[in-house]
Amino acid sequence: MEDKINKAKESLANQLDLPRDVMLNIPKISVTGNNEITIENHKGIVFFGDKEVKINSNVGLISILGEEFEILFLGGSTITISGKFKTINYERNEL
Repeated sequence: MEDKINKAKESLANQLDLPRDVMLNIPKISVTGNNEITIENHKGIVFFGDKEVKINSNVGLISILGEEFEILFLGGSTITISGKFKTINYERNEL
């Protein structure tokens, strides 16, 4: 049932030319070089360490590996992190 609702929302977003991330409440990730990441529509920080960050989202965990992480901005459902990034992994929610 939820899959049908998501497909209807996606179709509506396409027809009305609305951003998919807003309509479907999925994360939008913007990476600037290898030293800044902004994640919108997240559901909270699960783990924050010097070499690893885990962010919860509607599609699962977003794991970021690297060094020297620092939170530059945290407000609402947006977070901006600086550091030296090596990898970004998506750990999808299993239904």
